[in-house]
Amino acid sequence: MDNAPQTVESRRITFAHDDELLLMLPEDDVVDPEVSIVIPALNEEKVISQFMDWCHEGIRKAGVVAEILIIDSSTDHTREIALAKGARLLKTPLRGLGQAYRDAIPVIRGKYVICGDADCTYDFREIAPFIAKFREGYEFVMGSRFTGSIEPGAMPPLHRYFGTPLTNFILNFIYGTKFTDIHCGMRGVTLDALKRMNLRSRSWEYASEMIVKSVRLKLKTAQAPVKFYKDIKGRVSHHKRMGWFSPWRAGWINLRTMLVHGADFFVMKPGAVLFTLGLLISLALAAGPMTLAGVTFSLNTMMLGSTLSIAGLQFIFLGCMAQSLYDPSGGAVKHWLKVFAYSRTMLGSFAVFLAGLALTSIFLLSYMEADFLVAPGLLRSNHLAVVGLLAIVLSFQTFISTLLLHAIAAYMAKNDNA
Repeated sequence: MDNAPQTVESRRITFAHDDELLLMLPEDDVVDPEVSIVIPALNEEKVISQFMDWCHEGIRKAGVVAEILIIDSSTDHTREIALAKGARLLKTPLRGLGQAYRDAIPVIRGKYVICGDADCTYDFREIAPFIAKFREGYEFVMGSRFTGSIEPGAMPPLHRYFGTPLTNFILNFIYGTKFTDIHCGMRGVTLDALKRMNLRSRSWEYASEMIVKSVRLKLKTAQAPVKFYKDIKGRVSHHKRMGWFSPWRAGWINLRTMLVHGADFFVMKPGAVLFTLGLLISLALAAGPMTLAGVTFSLNTMMLGSTLSIAGLQFIFLGCMAQSLYDPSGGAVKHWLKVFAYSRTMLGSFAVFLAGLALTSIFLLSYMEADFLVAPGLLRSNHLAVVGLLAIVLSFQTFISTLLLHAIAAYMAKNDNA
């Protein structure tokens, strides 16, 4: 086993959340790196030496100046071996894969970041395709094992033919993307984009959060083929160490991240359809019953239309709020504040409310004139009253939802300035 070198320097770093982490530097520390290979590691003493050799070979082949930063929570000799092989090492408590990347951001020096695993399943001798994409101007480079190669036995059939294709389809369907391997651990991102992603995940779901936020931020994105190998003999994967349920849990929390961050997909467009359809039905029957093909549409149909309109508008506003909350660029907030500008929207809501009140009043006056009895002449005013009530409800929805959108914007601005 390699002996640990005397480090040139060790720095204790205190973060905003009061965690004190230790950054350890190797003797031959790289100066002014263009690329940072950032790798979380947990008890990988069986493979870390070979992994470091692969990284150095990849760096030489790519012709770049690069640092290797290991985020280490190990209890074995991973730390000593990595330092001996020339890695910078950030010693952290054991608290999740996603948190490891969050901890690393303040000490990353390269303009470009390549992420992955330290287990020699991803071939870090082949980082040149990622560097090439970065230099072409891409900000997020997603690795793909399906456009590269998968060694027999490297990926369980359940993952290869069911889990990964299914979750790929779900994410691409929700976000309108064309990723081929969203669970590939080898990926690249510019340091600037990584900071703007403002990752919040602590565990496996960081992988999906990173992809979703690359879409939300409208990053210039490409894919690069990678080679995927089975575990080196004698090494047990982290999923196997954690039990048979671990892959299922990882898949579930990644799916949760996709759905939560894509909540607007489930309400925005369906809401627009419901609102438009309901409004057309209600307005078409405002003048009174209508008979088509021998079928008479009247108040019951108007009630259906009103229900669709109310639900649809609420869905639209929920979508606006979801986009505002989950857009790390802040562009969605600005867009919806412009669409629902406070003064214009409030005045518009008040005007719709008054129109609804007037239509409802017409019915009320007619009803009073008929001595509160149902009379044939009331049918038309009944229809107008339904439209009036719908207008009142929609005006209140718009009023309250606009206030909430502006409250969300104020809250997010406060957090950004904190």
